[in-house]
Amino acid sequence: MTTQQQVNQAQYQNKSEAYLNSQVHAQGIEFEKMQNLIQQHQFKRVLDLGCGGGHVTYQIAAFTEQVIAYDITPEMVNLVTTQSQQKGFDHVIGQVGAAEQLDFPVEHFDCVISRYSAHHWQSITQAIHEIYRVLRADGKVILFDIIGNSNPILDTFIQTIETIRDPSHVRNYSLAEWVKIVEQAGFKVETIEKQSLQLNFQSWVERMQTPVESIHTIRYLQSKAADQVRQYYQIQQDGTFTSEAVYLVLSKT
Repeated sequence: MTTQQQVNQAQYQNKSEAYLNSQVHAQGIEFEKMQNLIQQHQFKRVLDLGCGGGHVTYQIAAFTEQVIAYDITPEMVNLVTTQSQQKGFDHVIGQVGAAEQLDFPVEHFDCVISRYSAHHWQSITQAIHEIYRVLRADGKVILFDIIGNSNPILDTFIQTIETIRDPSHVRNYSLAEWVKIVEQAGFKVETIEKQSLQLNFQSWVERMQTPVESIHTIRYLQSKAADQVRQYYQIQQDGTFTSEAVYLVLSKT
């Protein structure tokens, strides 16, 4: 039986360099917000959950005493630890594991950050409860991810093309879903900030090594989409489109 976690591992083999060099992943106004929050609260021990190419780790490492770069894909973890050593961040530790089962003691981290990872998790509810468990009482969680939509027409479109591009995609949760999930786990939502994210179509599919037939299917769906969908996602002639992302800061209640 193939699990979602195995699908994730298979999808992200041989893609670590693509994510390291991805401009979408390497840039973002959210990095400065993360740095400011860490400095403001003097957080020392931080978990980069679903570290991917390691961009969160590289951005925050200078402001912490320890960063755990954690990902389900060994290749990603190896990349981040190697890059961190080259950048002089000897306090970055790599660890392989799933978000749903964090191998850390209770209240181990001052801060947990997850960026562009949650939409791959096998069980969002279990993962959020694990984050709650390993976060200290006065710690913070920062979540950043592309979000879905409460309008079924808009939501079905984005979930469909995401899955065709990347079979490891589980769900882009809507803002309402996010709030419900984290509050049920015991978190208080302190900050909600939306961002628009333009995704260059060619880079988007190349990064995931999407097969040609799947690319054609996505372009077909884009061409047949209702005006409401085309306008909302700002679909361009070359397939480039805009998604919404959300920056959340959580604390324990």
